[in-house]
Order: sequence, then C-alpha cells, then structure tokens
Amino acid sequence: MTALLRQRRYWFAALLFWIVVLCTLSSLHGNSAQLPPVDHIDKVLHFGYFLGGGFFFAGWRHLRNDQRPGWKSLMIPAVITMALIGALDEWHQTFTPGRSGADIGDWIADIAGGTIGAALFKMLHLKWR
Repeated sequence: MTALLRQRRYWFAALLFWIVVLCTLSSLHGNSAQLPPVDHIDKVLHFGYFLGGGFFFAGWRHLRNDQRPGWKSLMIPAVITMALIGALDEWHQTFTPGRSGADIGDWIADIAGGTIGAALFKMLHLKWR
C-alpha cells in the first residue's frame, strides 16, 4: 500500500475519480438528494467533498516530476484549482433542474475545503517521511 501512495498515477486516478463523482452529483436533480434539515448542511457537504479534492490534488502535485514542492508551490496551485473547479461546479448546477447553482457560500466552502485538504496532505506527508 505504501508503494502505491508513492505513485503519481494513483493520486491522479483518485483526483479524476473525484472529479467524475463531483460531475455526477452535480448533475442529479435537486429533489433527488434528501439532506437532513440542518441549517447550511450543504456548505458542510461542499467543504467535506472539496477537502478530499484538495487532498488528492496535493498528493498528485507533490509527486510531480519527482520534485517535492514547498508549501507555496503546493498550496497556491491547489487553492486556484479548487476555486476553478468549485466555480465550474456552481456554474454547472445552474443548468441542473432543481438546483440553484451560483451560490457564493458553496463556492467559499469549496475553496476552504480544498485549501484545508491540501494543507492536511502536506502536514501528514511531513509525518509520513
């Protein structure tokens, strides 16, 4: 398992799978998801899902060209990528029946989750070494 985590294509495959699942979830009719009646639960779900995306992106980015990027060269691309994917996801939801889309709160939760996910990868990687 440890050897698998050191392969860049594992992290890329995980990131691609994450994107495919995101597109699938965003394409579901808004009434098909039965969320618990908790205020702002959608923001928590966006944060949690993008935490995973940021983690996978950081894993893939970390192994790029056998270089080990520092905090800045890992975090800046992760934040920008998660912000772009989050914006595209919100835009995509505007075309999905039953979805509101273009929700700035969801987008902020996406960025925050992706940022924390990438930082979590970096911190865990320092412990794994």
